[in-house]
Amino acid sequence: MRSTPGTRRRTAVFGSAGALVAATLIAGAVAAPTANARADVARSGKDRETRGAVLAAQRAAKAGIDWRDCPADWGLEKPIQCGWVTVPLDYAKPDGKKIKIAVDRIGSTGTKDERQGALVYNPGGPGGSGMRFPRRVTTKSKLWEKTSKAYDFVGFDPRGVGHSAPISCVDPQEFVKAPKLDPIPDSEADKRAQRKLAAEYADGCQERSGDMLPHMTTPNTARDLDVIRAALGEKKLNFLGVSYGTYLGAVYSTLYPTHVRRMIFDSVVNPRTDKIWYEVNLDQDVAFEKRLIDWMQWVAKNDSAFHLGDTYTEVRAQWEKLRATAKKQPLNGVVGPAELQSYFQNAPYYDSYWVEIATNWSKYVAGDPKPLIEAASPDLSDTAGNIASENGNAVYTAVECADAKWPRSWKKWDRDNTRIHKTSPFMTWGNAWMNLPCATWSSKQQRPIEVGTHKGLPKTLIMQSTRDAATPYPGAVELHKRLKGSRLVTEKDAGSHGITNLTNPCLNTRVDAYLLTGKVDASDVTCDPHATPKP
Repeated sequence: MRSTPGTRRRTAVFGSAGALVAATLIAGAVAAPTANARADVARSGKDRETRGAVLAAQRAAKAGIDWRDCPADWGLEKPIQCGWVTVPLDYAKPDGKKIKIAVDRIGSTGTKDERQGALVYNPGGPGGSGMRFPRRVTTKSKLWEKTSKAYDFVGFDPRGVGHSAPISCVDPQEFVKAPKLDPIPDSEADKRAQRKLAAEYADGCQERSGDMLPHMTTPNTARDLDVIRAALGEKKLNFLGVSYGTYLGAVYSTLYPTHVRRMIFDSVVNPRTDKIWYEVNLDQDVAFEKRLIDWMQWVAKNDSAFHLGDTYTEVRAQWEKLRATAKKQPLNGVVGPAELQSYFQNAPYYDSYWVEIATNWSKYVAGDPKPLIEAASPDLSDTAGNIASENGNAVYTAVECADAKWPRSWKKWDRDNTRIHKTSPFMTWGNAWMNLPCATWSSKQQRPIEVGTHKGLPKTLIMQSTRDAATPYPGAVELHKRLKGSRLVTEKDAGSHGITNLTNPCLNTRVDAYLLTGKVDASDVTCDPHATPKP
């Protein structure tokens, strides 16, 4: 399942030492020096693709970006500007078919002397758009006030996403229709039905987007990111990646260590090659169960507000009752167990949803079902939103299926998910069906890159909460081990996904210090959790 919520409400995610490294970057800087490019070639093991990426970056540095007002229907207000960066579909064939990557930016708000270049953002997914990142300035987010004085905020739609040669696997209106099959199977027949749907979805991806699928990989998106860096006129990249964006950043830092200036990893995907992507998803199932329990315990503590039970056992029983009711007869003919799961899973993702979901649930139990039904139902009139949801799911599937070899044996999927479901029933089977298209994927599947430190990589900053459901804590520990000189900042006893955009001074001051000065603490840091929501 996605590491940031998106489609199916899985719509994708954060006393010091160190030298001052705040050199101002020069506009119009060209791509990386030749010696560094040669080192990158040797490291990647894919000479043709790496040479193609170097050539694409050189061309982008020369072309720059023709910044203009954003199209009206993109929802990006002035002074945000939009543009395009051209990249090869296949980096092994840099003179072959090209695609255009949509980018946007807002200029730094400080003085010329304060400016340190561009800060590029990816929110996760795979399949998430970063195009709303510059709105942190136009909406006057206090958390980013200091950083926005020093950096242009730059977002982009990764290849296949949104405005960047978007891919599709099924008609968007069909994709969002409800109710869907109950993800928890009662019989072998139920499993066969889900397997059939997954295979049909994989076939649909091939039919609708087959020419893009072999090239929808994280390494290719990392190469695109380097071309964007060059087009921006930046000698080195400043990057904030959340959720899947941390894996994108980890692959970039492995391929292009000498191109990194500042890099923050927020809520980390475990980069181990044996984890990407099948095992990562199994780990999520266990973590989601733990975080769901955290939320239900909070609901029980606040029984005076929600009246859903004053113990976890009672609240869980209410959930099972609701689920059984919707299974017997979908609420309003639309909201069945799948739709409830998709809505309720927002609580384990983000505690900012805790009050809303508990309130709607409470109203349902008290006899007012409308708020819960509306929140959990698809909106068939929102055609643009449905196109975005289907596209996000298509990219999620395409990238994860292309990045790594997936088990082809249904017996393995059945055995593993049956085992995990016994102790983690909330997400396990739903997650399995979402990923099962990878078992019959007809397009080429790669081997993941071995993420690690190479010469020239500067200090990096890793931010992670201990009870994160979508990207469990061991992933951050693993990346920390692999990136020498990295500093791990842990938000203890918290579980929101994507913590750099939360109010917690212990986190916020370290993000600012790193981005503004390059400084990190002398050792790893543990922060108290941000404030728990109040009903």
